[in-house]
Amino acid sequence: MRNPLADVPVPLLDDLIDDEYVRSLVVGVVGTLGLLGLFGLLFPGSVAGDLAGIVFSTSTAASTARLAAPIVLAGLGGIFAEKSGVINIGLEGLLIISAFASVYIASVVGIGNAVLGIPAIWIGFMAGIAASTLLAGVFGVVCIEFKADQIIAGLAVWLIALGLAPFMSTVFFGGVNTPNLGANVGWRYSAVMVVVATVASWWALNRTAFGKHLEASGENPKALDTVGVSVSRVRYAGVLLSGVLSGVGGSALALSIGQFVGSGETMVQGKGFIAIVAYLFGNYNPLGTLGAGVLFAGLDATQIRLQQLGYAVPDTLVQTIPYVVVIVVLALVGRTRLPAAAGDHYETEE
Repeated sequence: MRNPLADVPVPLLDDLIDDEYVRSLVVGVVGTLGLLGLFGLLFPGSVAGDLAGIVFSTSTAASTARLAAPIVLAGLGGIFAEKSGVINIGLEGLLIISAFASVYIASVVGIGNAVLGIPAIWIGFMAGIAASTLLAGVFGVVCIEFKADQIIAGLAVWLIALGLAPFMSTVFFGGVNTPNLGANVGWRYSAVMVVVATVASWWALNRTAFGKHLEASGENPKALDTVGVSVSRVRYAGVLLSGVLSGVGGSALALSIGQFVGSGETMVQGKGFIAIVAYLFGNYNPLGTLGAGVLFAGLDATQIRLQQLGYAVPDTLVQTIPYVVVIVVLALVGRTRLPAAAGDHYETEE
């Protein structure tokens, strides 16, 4: 007798299962982890045993959650911007400015103090989101209103933040690295934020009118304009959402250790660019972006632990893995496709 529940649709599962690309990625990752765990059990004293012990440890999970937050959240923001037709490669800059602003404002309020009952660390968190959203808004005006080249404008956002945040840290704290606040947001909060943002983003993109408008704005803005929906407003919304989500990611990163580090590439260390790789790797799917972000963060967390055990694994080599992986995937699978009108300016026909 046929099971009557077999034909009952489950939207989220159907979207994942019917996507052969996502399914192959999931099977590949799960299979690799399974083999690693098996070799770790069979050869506990080997490199595979050490690697399995690291990968499946709670400390690596905690580190992965902390490192994945800025990648996944900025990647989700990049999806909203790019699906609207605006390529925002300034995600790195948004992460940097939000990381500094969150720590600075929390220090100004004073750890242990509160404003309207809200602890200082969460005041700083909201300030980081506001700073990132403001910078994203400026980027949006430059690209949408004044029709500047989006790639150049995105690079400008990154370079401005890369110079401004360490400079402001030097002005207020006497060095590019701020003092430690003495309090931090635990990795569990970061994990919850990532999961909630991923589910909410998936729902907004696939189950709301706004999601349909966003997709039309990036694929066929003229059609969207024809039905009376402002293309500019939709694109502004997409860019501002990229600022909000990147702000959450940058603030979570800095407040997870209670300090802003402005030396070199700053504490962000290219995570904004890896976020772009993550949503391309995930084919503009929030769930795929989550998986890619966790995978890349997990590799980073693993190499840190391997170095602590004495294995000479260059961190620069590990940092190239996301870029190499996405090139291989795009070359061999070829499922990622930019929105047709991404990067193009649109003149309303009103």
